[in-house]
Amino acid sequence: MACKVLVVEDEIFVAIEIENLVSELGHEPIGIAADARTALDLAADADLAIVDLNLRDGCTGPTIGRALAERGVTVMFMTANPSQLGEGVPGTIGVMAKPVMDDDLRDALAFAVATHARQVATPPQSLQLFH
Repeated sequence: MACKVLVVEDEIFVAIEIENLVSELGHEPIGIAADARTALDLAADADLAIVDLNLRDGCTGPTIGRALAERGVTVMFMTANPSQLGEGVPGTIGVMAKPVMDDDLRDALAFAVATHARQVATPPQSLQLFH
């Protein structure tokens, strides 16, 4: 199943790297958002979102993640500061600690796609699930 993936990341080189990996895996990157407004503008077209916490407009990642999840987007966080999420954000699946190796991101993306499709899947060890 190919999904439309939104990358919410303010470090452009990291965001482009994620987009390239998304494309390699047969999914469609729909854009890069470096702030909350752009993320929410692009959300209508997204199936999945990979969301950083600290963006151009501050620590808006948790708010963005919650808003996207409420719209039916499957959200996975990727941040250098996973402890900032505490017990997690309602409706989102989990968090990966940066830096992330390509293989770990591939596995986490496959898990997110399966979750979005409501299929049973084993989460990768690199993804800390929220309960």
